[in-house]
Amino acid sequence: MSRALAQLLARVLAVLALCAVLALLSDVFLTRGNIVNVLRQTSLLFFLASGLTLVVLTAGLDLSVGANISLAACVAGTAMKATGEPLLGAALGLGIGAAVGLCNGLMVALLRIPSFIATYGMLWVLQGAAYAYMAGQPVYGFPRAFRLIGVGTVGGIPVPILLMAAVLALGSVFTARTIWGQQIYAIGANATAARLSGVPVKRRLILVYLLSGATTGLAALIFLARLNSAEADIGGELTLPAIAAVLIGGASLFGGVGSLFGTFIGALLLTLVLNGMNLLEVDARWQPFVTGAIILAAVWIDMRTGRMFAARAEKGG
Repeated sequence: MSRALAQLLARVLAVLALCAVLALLSDVFLTRGNIVNVLRQTSLLFFLASGLTLVVLTAGLDLSVGANISLAACVAGTAMKATGEPLLGAALGLGIGAAVGLCNGLMVALLRIPSFIATYGMLWVLQGAAYAYMAGQPVYGFPRAFRLIGVGTVGGIPVPILLMAAVLALGSVFTARTIWGQQIYAIGANATAARLSGVPVKRRLILVYLLSGATTGLAALIFLARLNSAEADIGGELTLPAIAAVLIGGASLFGGVGSLFGTFIGALLLTLVLNGMNLLEVDARWQPFVTGAIILAAVWIDMRTGRMFAARAEKGG
C-alpha cells in the first residue's frame, strides 16, 4: 500500500469513527437535517480549499483567499442590489476572484516573489479595498434567482452540495488524469527538475493561482447567497480553516503530495468536529483550540507515516 493511500484511508476511518462517536453522544447527529447542514457547511470550505490545494501541490500558499471572498462578495452584492441583475453580480464575483488569483500567479511566477509574501501582501490590499468600497455599510436583500445557489435545492439536495460534487469530480480528473495535473505535481516535487524536463513551470504556476482565485470567487457567491448579506470582513475568518482543511486532508506544504478528495475529507472532518461541539454545547471559545490540535495531530501522523514508509523503502533497497 502506498503512503498516499494509507494516509487517505486513515482519514476516512477517522471520519467514520468520529461519526460513530457523535451518533452515540447526540440523538440529533444522524438526522437528515443535521447531515445536510454538515455537507452544506463542508461545501463552502471545500470550494475555498479546492483551489488552494492546487497551490499547495506546487509548494506554494495562498493567504489571500479570505480577503478575496470579502471583496468579491461585496462587489457582487452591491452590483445586484443596484441593478437587480443576478448574472451581473455572479460574473463580477467570479471575475474578481479569478483576477486576484491571476495577479498572485504573476507575482509568484514572473516577479519571483515568494508565495507567502505575495499573497500576504495581497490579503491586506484586498481587505483594505473592501473596507474602502463598503465604507462601513453592509448590503443585503438579493434577487431570489441568485439566492438559489446558496439555499436552493434540486431533487431535495441543496445546490451547494451538488456544486461541491461537480467540482470534486472535475478537479479530481484534472489533477489525476491530465498532463497539466501531473505537471502540477511535478513542480511541487522538484520545480527545477520539472523545468529541465520541459514543463512550462511559470505558466502552470499562473494557472494554479488563477484556479485558486476562481474557486474563491465561487465560494464568495455561494456564501453571499446563503447569508443574503455582505460586509467588508465577510471572509476574514475563512483563510485559516481553508488551509487547515488542505493540511488535514494530507497535502504537504513542501509540495507534490495531496489530492482534492483528501481535501474534501479534511473539510468534512473539520466540519464534523465543529458540528459535534455545537451539538454537545461545547463553549465556542474551545473551537479554535480543537482545530489547532487537529492540525497538529494531522501533521504528526503524516510525519510518522512518511518515516514508516521511508524505513520500509530502505529495507527493501
